[in-house]
Amino acid sequence: MTIAIRPLRRSLFRKYFTTIFAAVLLPIIVGGTIEAWLGYRDQRASIDSRLLSEARASSERISSFLNSIIDQMGWTVQLPVASVSPEERRFDALRLLRQAPAITEFAQADRQGKELLRVSRVVPDIVDSGRDLSRETSFQELMQNGGRFGPVYFSRGSEPYMAIAIAGEKHSTGVAIAEVNLKLIWSVIANIRVGQKGHAHVRDRIGRLIAHPEIVRVLRGEDPGDLMAVPGRQAVADDVAQAPVQSDTVIVRRGDSGAWVIAGSAIVPGPNWTVYVEQPLSEAFAPIYAALWRTGILLIAGIGVSAALAYVLAGRITGPIRLLEQGAAKIGAGQFDHRVRIDSGDELEELAERFNIMADEIALSRERSERIARLRQFLAPQVAELIEIEGSEKLLESKQADVVVVFGDLRNFTAFSAKTEPGEIMAVLEEFFTVLGRLVQKHEATQTGFSGDGFMLLLNAPVPCDDPVGRAARMAVDMQEAVQELVFRWTSVGYSIGFGMGMAAGAATVGRIGYEGRLEYTAIGPVVNLASRLCSAAKDGQILIDAATARQIGPATPLDDLGERLLKGFEADTRVFAIKMKERRVC
Repeated sequence: MTIAIRPLRRSLFRKYFTTIFAAVLLPIIVGGTIEAWLGYRDQRASIDSRLLSEARASSERISSFLNSIIDQMGWTVQLPVASVSPEERRFDALRLLRQAPAITEFAQADRQGKELLRVSRVVPDIVDSGRDLSRETSFQELMQNGGRFGPVYFSRGSEPYMAIAIAGEKHSTGVAIAEVNLKLIWSVIANIRVGQKGHAHVRDRIGRLIAHPEIVRVLRGEDPGDLMAVPGRQAVADDVAQAPVQSDTVIVRRGDSGAWVIAGSAIVPGPNWTVYVEQPLSEAFAPIYAALWRTGILLIAGIGVSAALAYVLAGRITGPIRLLEQGAAKIGAGQFDHRVRIDSGDELEELAERFNIMADEIALSRERSERIARLRQFLAPQVAELIEIEGSEKLLESKQADVVVVFGDLRNFTAFSAKTEPGEIMAVLEEFFTVLGRLVQKHEATQTGFSGDGFMLLLNAPVPCDDPVGRAARMAVDMQEAVQELVFRWTSVGYSIGFGMGMAAGAATVGRIGYEGRLEYTAIGPVVNLASRLCSAAKDGQILIDAATARQIGPATPLDDLGERLLKGFEADTRVFAIKMKERRVC
């Protein structure tokens, strides 16, 4: 019998390889990811803190620079305008220019905007010019909104300037206006270094550059519009042209060169400038990138180690299993002497030993099954198994024994077969012997062989039984009744077939005859001939026995005395009896 093997959905080696590979590699990936994330978080926090610290410190220094100018301007508006002479006013202004180098021009006016004094480093001084300053932006901002700081502008298109205006506490003290050169803030910004490439710069409220380590850029008067003309730097212009930052923060944006930078910012209170301290991302996150490279190298190494380890371990697991699989296939093919050898020293080796024990047991079981199959050729299954359980076939050896011989064959079968198709003949015989076979097994008789449409059975050999004659009689009656049911059906379809039986009890020589590979258990002696002749003399539905057998049956089985008959092969007449049968159905 061929057993269909379902194709594998997934090989065992691949399953174990994948599992071990994932078990080794997954912790490396998870650990590397966690390390990278924690490293990024810590480095980002450190960078944010450093950039914000530098931006806030720069903002405080710039604010301190502006406040110092305001403080120095303050004593020029302490006295009422009318109580100070022009010469004293001019002397105070000159002293202010000496103390505050960033102031390039200083002017004083009354509260209506009438100019009283103008002192400059580049043009002659003017006293009591009477010029109307009420239309100037710094004066208007001061008088209307109280603002001190004007917008940043570039004198002659180069250096950045801003006007600072203050008023005295009293209405009579007047107003002081100073033009401050913001180039001096460069020294504050130039001293700020973050790493190798980081720097700081300051932009005013509309995004114009007013302080940068590269002072040339400041002198050019660079603003967001200048960046728009440079290819690929529109995003930079968009960033710096945004509304002023309202609080200290750290952002990632494109720097002035177009590269990505991380920038901390802080507001300069008063003029509302923004100080940016920035560092290129490539430099700021260099430790993180190095850690990622290390993680990547470890990951690649981990993949190699994991693959090698998974391959070795999966091979050690699946190799013995393949040997067991091959062993099972060979044993299934009939090689019962095949043994599996596994020297792993673990459960797989123990499994191989149990497999070999199982193979031994299968071989023994197969031998036993073959012996039983041979015995079943002429013995009832129960008898065959009994002989096998006792472990000896001595019962089959030739000997003299008292047996009961039963013959039976179909009547008119020769004429039937001469005019019937082979298929119909074989169907009738198959139906006939199927019914008889069940009864042979039921009564544990020994079948010696078939002869076309007839058979010969033994009881009390090779295994003795209780009341062999009575058992044989009951078996014969059951067989006759069962076959008569078939005869009734055969007759209904036009088959003229009958069934007769003969039975005799006595001593006979029993044993196996034949040749190697083809043996039969049979009986030889006069009792066999007598049973055969009685069967030949029996009519359809009859079971004939001799007088000696009739005496052994006993009163439980009713008999009809048919008188003396001369049977073929016997010199003297034989008294014949027939076992009474139930009335048969007639078709």
